[in-house]
Amino acid sequence: MKRGRLSRNVIVLGALSLLTDASSEMIIPLLPVFLTATLGASALALGWLEGLAEATARVLKLLSGRWSDRQGCRRPFVLGGDALSALARPLVALAAAPWHVLAVRLADRTGKGLCSDRRNL
Repeated sequence: MKRGRLSRNVIVLGALSLLTDASSEMIIPLLPVFLTATLGASALALGWLEGLAEATARVLKLLSGRWSDRQGCRRPFVLGGDALSALARPLVALAAAPWHVLAVRLADRTGKGLCSDRRNL
């Protein structure tokens, strides 16, 4: 079997996914300390925040997958979702209240939910 080169789309999306996931993995371990120690959120608020963020991502994965199947084009979902996540994540640094972090996490997880279906680009 002859080995071919990877297409440009595969390389770009792979690099984009790596950088997006790396930035997410850098901020997630610090978020509980930031919320509880700096912003004064309770453990219950932290649980609700993360639960809502993950529920948003899961529901949007289902909906965006169906929508992209009907559209037949997944590129706008991938690009839009990754762009939304990349733009939202740095805004955590500007948060002055726990609900600010919730808004940023919901935007971040919305982007993740939109771009999760990377098949057949």
